[in-house]
Amino acid sequence: MRALKRLDPILIQAVIAAALSFAHIHDIAEAAGQTGWKAWAYPVSVDLLLVAAWRRMRKMRRDGNAWLWFLVAMAASLSANILTSGVMDLADPPNALRVIVAGWPAVAFLGGTLLVHSKSGAAADEPREAPAQEPQEPVSEPPAPPTEDETEEPENEPQKPVLVSYADAADALGVAEGTVRGWAFNGHVRRHPGPTANTVRVDLTECKSYQSRRLVGA
Repeated sequence: MRALKRLDPILIQAVIAAALSFAHIHDIAEAAGQTGWKAWAYPVSVDLLLVAAWRRMRKMRRDGNAWLWFLVAMAASLSANILTSGVMDLADPPNALRVIVAGWPAVAFLGGTLLVHSKSGAAADEPREAPAQEPQEPVSEPPAPPTEDETEEPENEPQKPVLVSYADAADALGVAEGTVRGWAFNGHVRRHPGPTANTVRVDLTECKSYQSRRLVGA
């Protein structure tokens, strides 16, 4: 409530000033030959242009386009106030005034269009943000070659079994086939399934190892 009381005198003064200026522009337009609704449209166009320029100036203080049209609208309003003070005979206005009043709609239309659709210089001068770049992964250096102390000897891989028949193992070892068969049945060497259900294979390496142990034991 206190804020409204403080603003009351200012609002009353603004309303009175706007009404007087509105009436003066109407009188000038009517004196220049614009009658009826056209005479009332002139003060509306001047005030709207003034308000549009003022709002743009508040948002973009460095906008020269807004300052230009604000001064144009202010000059039109001040000129109307001065000319209606008795400086000019409104019953017989000069032709120059008629020309200016007749050309004002085009000027007001141009100013309003530029204020609404043109970009301000401050907005155009703002640096554009560079597009965000994805962080690149650091290039990894190739691993250093291992030193002599770090080199490890490869582990001995298990040898694959050499599966052969009893007869082939006996020929390779120079023993009888029954001897190899006996080793297999006694569990000294493992028996492996052959290509068919009735065939058995033994590991030739395992047979050689068992034969060597027997010879050493003998």
